[in-house]
Amino acid sequence: MKALVLAGGKGTRLRPLTHTAAKQLIPIANRPILFYVMDQVAHLGITDVGVIISPETGPAIRDALGANPWGCRFTFIPQAEPLGLAHAVKIARDFLESDAFLMYLGDNLIGENLQDYVNEFERKKPDALVLLKEVDNPRMFGVAEIDDSGGITRLVEKPADPQSKLALVGIYLFSQEIHAAVDAIVPSARGELEITDAIQQLLERRKTVQSAHLQSWWLDTGKKDDLLDANRLVLDEWVQHDLRGDVDSESRVVGQVVLEHGAQVIRSKIQGPAVIGKGTILENTCVGPYTSIGPDCSITSTSLENCVVMDGVRLEGIEQLRSSILGRHATVRRITEDKQVLRLMIGDDAEVCV
Repeated sequence: MKALVLAGGKGTRLRPLTHTAAKQLIPIANRPILFYVMDQVAHLGITDVGVIISPETGPAIRDALGANPWGCRFTFIPQAEPLGLAHAVKIARDFLESDAFLMYLGDNLIGENLQDYVNEFERKKPDALVLLKEVDNPRMFGVAEIDDSGGITRLVEKPADPQSKLALVGIYLFSQEIHAAVDAIVPSARGELEITDAIQQLLERRKTVQSAHLQSWWLDTGKKDDLLDANRLVLDEWVQHDLRGDVDSESRVVGQVVLEHGAQVIRSKIQGPAVIGKGTILENTCVGPYTSIGPDCSITSTSLENCVVMDGVRLEGIEQLRSSILGRHATVRRITEDKQVLRLMIGDDAEVCV
């Protein structure tokens, strides 16, 4: 089995962060989202991995995966324009050949490993196994209608009048039959080759399309609130107490906190779960729960909670920073007496004075 990881697209819903960075490389608990996807792939023992990349962010994706702690063989497949998930399958055909494959959207996170689903696919040998999750807002997703046996009877992309709340989570297992189905479809009204149309084509050809329901959480990290939710969940479930930095006698660290080597905590309090990157200095600062702070930041006289703070950020005198995402090397400084709560999403190298 091979894997096809989709790491292209423009990430328009996450601008300004994605003006200068790939959405798949935005950090959650100080690790790029894409790394969690690769952890899943490697856990399955898959070593041949095709990665769909865009012209804008492809070099950054290549660099990020270059260290390759997973021991995979990467094949990078350029997609000039984001023309749909089925288009990604189409351009990856030379890489995929006749092998069965796992297709995984590179900005999705789930709270369980995929081994049971792969085992089911290999045991039952359907032409497609589609992972589903019940959602409250099915109009935002591709939606599946299923029969009593779990077989999919119909798929609709972002339906105006959904007949089901079962959303496609962006993780699929396919046999080689998907290639003929992709060849048979035409672009949708939005100009894309939709994977829902390709799977519907499998159904019309009387191929076997099965579903499986995720038992844990799932997040499509395409918007600010989704990123913050993902950060909370990952910190809650996966962070262990590990203090390798320096904490002075006037500081307190409570709960599950990772303090990386070279970080300094001076007259400050950290309430976990939280992650503080190497070389970061906290002084007269309160870090509330569900906060990730990247390496080489300088944060003084600030209180922050439920935030994602990327590498090299400078914060000065910000008394109430909440539910914010700050891009790399951004600066936020207090220059007035106004002590309002700030909720920000700013891009790399931004400078904000309040």
